[in-house]
Amino acid sequence: MNTGVKITVFAAALAATFGTAYGVGAGVGPVGAPAEPAHGGRHAAQAPAGSAGHGGHDQAAAQGPAAGGLQVSEGGYTLSLDTPQVAAGQGELRFSVKDAQGRKVTAYKTEHGKELHFIVASRDLTVYRHLHPVRAGDGTWSAPVDLPAPGAYKAFADFAPAAGGAKNVTLGADLSVPGAYAPNPMPPAARTADVDGYQVALGGTLEPGKAGELKLTVSKDGKPVTDLEPYLGAYGHLVALRAGDLAYLHVHPNEGGPGPDVSFTATAPSAGTYRLFLDFQHQGTVRTAAFTVTAGGGAEPVAEPAASPAAGAAVEESGEHSH
Repeated sequence: MNTGVKITVFAAALAATFGTAYGVGAGVGPVGAPAEPAHGGRHAAQAPAGSAGHGGHDQAAAQGPAAGGLQVSEGGYTLSLDTPQVAAGQGELRFSVKDAQGRKVTAYKTEHGKELHFIVASRDLTVYRHLHPVRAGDGTWSAPVDLPAPGAYKAFADFAPAAGGAKNVTLGADLSVPGAYAPNPMPPAARTADVDGYQVALGGTLEPGKAGELKLTVSKDGKPVTDLEPYLGAYGHLVALRAGDLAYLHVHPNEGGPGPDVSFTATAPSAGTYRLFLDFQHQGTVRTAAFTVTAGGGAEPVAEPAASPAAGAAVEESGEHSH
């Protein structure tokens, strides 16, 4: 059996009630300046040599390392958004990572083909963007982005500075799109997702404090896809966000490929609701399949995606892989 990449995130304190469908409230109203950043710990996704996980192993409480993406500043590094507020639709995000002296970082380790991985997600977890920003010589990063509607979002920067042998750091900062806003309900738990004519089936369970395999199987027109293409050096990338505080983790699959199965060994840090986002590439295009899963609280029912806007959110999530 292949050695897995272990998901080990845990938050020392939740920024909002854990297990809620979204972390910004259920009311309808305008969104203006971004909220103050939530605080927590760092993530750790530990992998053996030859696999593609991200590191970071500070211990916080007996359950394990703290969660990633809950802090805007950590380990002497700060995520600074030049554009903490953008208009709905097509726009551009600009940001930098600053060191303890306030200088923009210009040297990074290259991991999975990139110096820095950048994720944007809505607080209600129905919009997901995996961006690939470009760094200018002065350390300023920029990337085009399409955020479809007003609301509260969060940006995550996952990187390893070149200086001082630093391990991976994941920082998170609040981002907003002004306008009247009503959060969407959490998409229902389902074992299959349809994305641009592809079907992705999720097997396995996510249990708090217990390692288990999550296997995602890609098919098209009822036939298994056996020629998945490497994307950033892997046949699939998985990002998981915890409902309520958006604790972040970014891991890569167990050895194997090129399909139809992409598997991960995962341990949930706590009971609750999570959104899983699987990026996979086929015929030159990257697509994203999204799932809502529950860790703990009994067996999760197997359900087909409903014919509703919430269930169709995976289409929205699949469309943004900017380079």
